[in-house]
Amino acid sequence: MAKEKTREITIRESKGAFSIFKSQGISKEDYDFSGMLALRQLLSNEKARILDVIKNQKPSSIYDLAKKLNRGFKSVNDDVKLLERFGFIKLVEEKTKKRIRHRPIISVETITIHIKF
Repeated sequence: MAKEKTREITIRESKGAFSIFKSQGISKEDYDFSGMLALRQLLSNEKARILDVIKNQKPSSIYDLAKKLNRGFKSVNDDVKLLERFGFIKLVEEKTKKRIRHRPIISVETITIHIKF
């Protein structure tokens, strides 16, 4: 059986605000932002729907994902980029006739959140 992939997010309290760090060894500038609002945006219902559709309906592209979600391409693309940035999904580049499309796939099976005060 394949080893389960886990994404860990650490939330630390600092001077009355929370900071989120993706993992050790990653540039702080890429993954540090303040406030619990940021965590809520990262784990919003819409992003949960995106992860569910990617897992169960296996869209062939971001455009196909937007159609399956009945949402606009730009908003879905922005959400996908954020999920990719934090390592929840990967975009696999595929060539079709004259175009290149990016097929989203799930890259984790478990998300672990640590909150440190």
